[in-house]
Amino acid sequence: MNTLKYCEAKDKFFFIDVRSPSEYEDDTIPGAVNIPLLNDDERKQVGTTYVQVGKTEAKRLGVKLISPKMPDMFEQVVDLKYKHGQLAAFCARGGYRSTYFASVFSSIGIPVFQLEGGYKSYRKEVMESLPKLNDRVTYIVLSGNTGVGKTDILHCLRSLGCSVLDLEGAANHRGSLLGSIGIGDCNSQKKFETNIYDQLMNTRDSYVFVEAESQKIGSVTIPKYISDRMKQGIQIFVEADIDYRVQSLKKDYILNADWKAESAKAMDRLNKYISRDKLEELKHEIMQGNFDLVARELMEKYYDPMYNFKSDKLNYAARFKAKTDSREAAGEIFKWYNDRVWGRCSDFI
Repeated sequence: MNTLKYCEAKDKFFFIDVRSPSEYEDDTIPGAVNIPLLNDDERKQVGTTYVQVGKTEAKRLGVKLISPKMPDMFEQVVDLKYKHGQLAAFCARGGYRSTYFASVFSSIGIPVFQLEGGYKSYRKEVMESLPKLNDRVTYIVLSGNTGVGKTDILHCLRSLGCSVLDLEGAANHRGSLLGSIGIGDCNSQKKFETNIYDQLMNTRDSYVFVEAESQKIGSVTIPKYISDRMKQGIQIFVEADIDYRVQSLKKDYILNADWKAESAKAMDRLNKYISRDKLEELKHEIMQGNFDLVARELMEKYYDPMYNFKSDKLNYAARFKAKTDSREAAGEIFKWYNDRVWGRCSDFI
């Protein structure tokens, strides 16, 4: 069985994460597939046996639990070998699980390498490299009131060839108190940082578009060195009429059949800012399907005053207006970007 470091394996090997599903969900190497030797409950059983009985019995139990799964694992590994070529397996620290997995398949003629240090070595790479990647870029920071479509604009800019850091995508959260509606739980802090690392690793130039954010996005926190760098970046502002913003929010928040109940429940998070009576009134309107009315009132009476208080203190390099759609606004920003960067690059310094 062969071992290799992450720096030797990245871009050359396809990764197999043999940890439990919950470990994989918390964070993994981007693109890795999960083939767990033990599920979460089984992992707990083995760990308990290790503590209460001993190492040998824990290994014996592990082999007993893993053995019935080997035929299915064999089919998965053969398929991955055919599709991706070189394979590397990892567990938490490069211990028993990845050793067992790589050894078994290598012994039957399907070479599987073991990632030295496991996920922990990859995490170390992320934490050491992320500040350096951050130092290499100048952020162009998109500010704008709720509903102007900043995230959609970022995606359009990416499609036009610009380098983009989508922090809300990295977090799986839209940033506001209601930002999880329709998209599930916020990512873990580890997965958030991994996603940022992955995006910055794939930037094509030194200017990176990013959306202005508070320090926290849902339950995760933007690393201070990134938020500080964003504050030092080039600030631009996007505005839009209230009707445009309502329709933009409707597209983002009415994503499934449960949007009414999910929205009404999420609105309780606004109880520090809105009276109980008003909240109940707005929740009633949501349950009646009156999204436009609620969105307009929340923006005009809550989000806009809070956002304008912060944004009015910034000196913007340029202002844009979203009129018809995000692609048009992105096109205007793209034109400005090309004129400034390629025409008078010194203006940014």
